[in-house]
Amino acid sequence: MLKCAVFASGGGTNFQSLLDRKDSGDLHVEFACMIGNNSTAHAFDRARSRNIPAIHLAPSRFASEGAYTARLMDILKQYAVDLIILAGYMKMIPPDVVRAYPNRIINIHPSLLPSFGGKGLYGKLVHQAVLDYGAKVTGVTVHFVDEHYDHGPVILQRAVEVRDDDTADTLAARVLAVEHDTFWRAIELIAQGAIKVEGRRVVTVT
Repeated sequence: MLKCAVFASGGGTNFQSLLDRKDSGDLHVEFACMIGNNSTAHAFDRARSRNIPAIHLAPSRFASEGAYTARLMDILKQYAVDLIILAGYMKMIPPDVVRAYPNRIINIHPSLLPSFGGKGLYGKLVHQAVLDYGAKVTGVTVHFVDEHYDHGPVILQRAVEVRDDDTADTLAARVLAVEHDTFWRAIELIAQGAIKVEGRRVVTVT
């Protein structure tokens, strides 16, 4: 069974949705550990309630990026991690880790990339940018992670209508519901060996 490390910085609602899908029998993976940079993140509580090893690892607590990267790599090897899942993780993954796990790190972003993505666009800021632009459609994107923000090959995308009376909060709530129903599907495709990457294209295999 695919061993996954979940990285989270906040409340961990996407993490919880994955746990729920595992409980329901829809998602066939093992959550080997949870790693977070924010010691007060509720995601830690979600992990501990399931007896999933929860590790606080903040880059700011290391003398150099190299030292932080080395420790992170040690943890990933210790738990024999196959797939890294970024579930609301607010830090850039070190390049050495990205290179060590090619097409084995995934992220979910609350827009239809490449629109409304990149450095500085996360959380409610994405939804406000969508509204400010006047876009009629937004959505969610699950993608592999490379060395640039919100740039790796797209695994799944789903659209969400932008309503005339939307605020950043109302739009965020509807997008989040679609995130919860999309993220696990991408992970299950990977767990079942049902996709392959051809350049920037992710295709389904049978």
